Amino acid sequence: MKPDKDCARGLAQLEGFLLWNAEVERARRQAHRFTGQLPWLTTAQREDVERVFVAERVTASRESLTRVRDRADELRAEYAGRYARLRARCVAVSAGAMGAAACLGTALALVLR
Repeated sequence: MKPDKDCARGLAQLEGFLLWNAEVERARRQAHRFTGQLPWLTTAQREDVERVFVAERVTASRESLTRVRDRADELRAEYAGRYARLRARCVAVSAGAMGAAACLGTALALVLR
């Protein structure tokens, strides 16, 4: 693989890592804010609730990201197919136009002799 592609892939992985860690941290803050509204919880209960809250939030985020990734893959494949068909049509039209122009030029040359 080229160094540029390796670098781009590494940066994309780093970005994904940082975004995921930010999502987990956001879940932790929300869990802490949630348990702050429940002053009767003991410390152990608060920790358990926060742990479950974070786990549920992280699972929901993972499922959501997986759905988005899968849909992006579907769209990428769909648009790649459309692009290939459009490109083939453009090549065919161009070849047809060139052929028609060549035939017209030949016909004019024969007529004008």
